[in-house]
Amino acid sequence: MPYDESVPPTRRRRSLLAATALVAVCLTAAGCGAGDVGGGTRAEPRQGGGGTSAPPPSKSAPAPQKEKTSASPTPSAKTTEPSKPTGGGATGPLSGKTVVIDPGHNPNNHLHTTEINRQVDIGTTHKECDTTGTSTNSGYAEARFTLDVSHRLRTLLQEQGAKVVLTYDNDRAYGPCVDERARIGNEARADAVVSVHADGSAVGNRGFHVILPASVRGGKADTSKIVEPSRDLGTRIAGFFVRDTGSAPSNYVGGNSGLDTRKDLGGLNLSTVPKVFIECGNMRDPKDAALLTSSGWRQKAAQGIADGISSYLNG
Repeated sequence: MPYDESVPPTRRRRSLLAATALVAVCLTAAGCGAGDVGGGTRAEPRQGGGGTSAPPPSKSAPAPQKEKTSASPTPSAKTTEPSKPTGGGATGPLSGKTVVIDPGHNPNNHLHTTEINRQVDIGTTHKECDTTGTSTNSGYAEARFTLDVSHRLRTLLQEQGAKVVLTYDNDRAYGPCVDERARIGNEARADAVVSVHADGSAVGNRGFHVILPASVRGGKADTSKIVEPSRDLGTRIAGFFVRDTGSAPSNYVGGNSGLDTRKDLGGLNLSTVPKVFIECGNMRDPKDAALLTSSGWRQKAAQGIADGISSYLNG
């Protein structure tokens, strides 16, 4: 669900080119296939929503576009703080680094339509607090998928010594809203933030894509300092996602680059730290759905994201 301009290259340029080369090698050696950015639908009582998936990056590929919901209100039923930083106790290559993982959507959003349909400020405009997310035709919800992959990702990063914060851990009645999701990463002063999603597109649309922040300035939004590092982060994640999962970049978003840039996602517009979204596949396509519902494949997806983050942070 989770936009387009770039900033002058940084010292990570060489690493970015290396990651791009890796994608090319993986595509040549193993082939791939993939999706669209995390989508979602405006909430209606007791109804599911859309989703999105994301393709792997290429040197000239556009950055992914996509967004999720914003957050301002605190969920009704149960209110809790975002998951406390965990990990970082053991020594490892990511010791001293903080990573925020943002599991897309909440399985109970459809029960709180008034709250999640509330408009929140994303800097350049206003959007719904959150959306319901999508699901497979058999009813496997995007919100269940994103939390499962996020838990696996957290474990992998903690094993490398990173401190990990989840924006949501099945501890809220709805949301959080997209603006709050961004704020959690900002307040944690995260070295990297990844929002995990799955798309809900037409049958035949396959593959993954990574959504990158566009250069946006307006109201509370100013992504000028994070565009380039976020592209580096997203490119690396896309490259390792291809390698570790065998999936290909989206065949319907990003021109087979695995990258999509968007300016309409509050979670990206309001971020002040490097952040990307990843649409891991299309839940509405039977072939992609078979992957997304496989625990073995979800572990590979988490590994691909973790390897990309590690490459970026150690770059």
